[in-house]
Amino acid sequence: MRFSISIPQLADPFDAAGVRAYLARAEELGFEGGWTVDQVVGEAPLLAPLELLAFAAACTQRLRLGVAVLVASLHDPLQLAAAVTAVDQISNGRLDVGVAPGGGHHQFSAFGVDKATFVRSFTEGLQLMKAAWSDEPRVTFHGRFRQVDDLPIQPKPVQRPHPPIWFGGQAPKALARAVRHGDAFLGAGSSTTAAFAEAVKTVRRELADQGKDPARYTIGKRVYVMIDDDVRRARERVLAGLHRIYGQMRGIDEVPVSGGPDDMVRGLREVIDAGAEMILLNPVGDDVSQDREQMERLAAEVIPKLASYAEQTQSSPFSS
Repeated sequence: MRFSISIPQLADPFDAAGVRAYLARAEELGFEGGWTVDQVVGEAPLLAPLELLAFAAACTQRLRLGVAVLVASLHDPLQLAAAVTAVDQISNGRLDVGVAPGGGHHQFSAFGVDKATFVRSFTEGLQLMKAAWSDEPRVTFHGRFRQVDDLPIQPKPVQRPHPPIWFGGQAPKALARAVRHGDAFLGAGSSTTAAFAEAVKTVRRELADQGKDPARYTIGKRVYVMIDDDVRRARERVLAGLHRIYGQMRGIDEVPVSGGPDDMVRGLREVIDAGAEMILLNPVGDDVSQDREQMERLAAEVIPKLASYAEQTQSSPFSS
């Protein structure tokens, strides 16, 4: 069982010293990775994820660095491939890249993307990015949306053949695509544990149908959390954080895990039982100091119990 932690992205203003200390402490506490989210357009003042991961790379030595998920259909694939390569180089091969085509709520027209073909454009763009990351010094690629002829593309990522590709998604077709084109699946923080459990069943079925080795395909889940000994206050705090990120998104109140340490353990055990091999813990405090306090309490009071629970089948860096 592996545990990662979210990296604070609020920039109102950005607390560089606080985030630097937060990242150093995350490494000391033994978290496997630190993750960001992608929000090109939104109400919350969140820094761009890859740029923040480049900052995080300079502040850490061991921590893996992830983004989940980049709405890749809103990005030019060659420019996105170059940005991913840069962070993988800066971090010396510690990057994990989550991607998804997006959904109907995204402002495709603002990015010149045709809503009728965005999924096909996304899939083709991912193929082009993989070509750009390949060992070939020059790339030729002829697709429906992009024509590339003998372009020199350097440098290449440290990780070969490319950084691990994590997919998001919930619909059966999206999950089939995740298995076909990706290396791992990360359930969205905005989905419930019950919905995640159903997605895991579909992913595992697709792994079998597509002849993929499940031992080489990681399944994870982002979980929005708030630990507070006052259960009612914990609930109020976690919902305030979620509404800051998602506004009044339908069903968002059903996704977090909150309460005292025992409440947290119960809720997160359900995520493990649903099939998570990696849990991305995402505190939603008002600032870096609150997220730091959450991280400390999670590491001291919650994760050891979860690690013990998961030891039956998996090892964990938090095991004693």
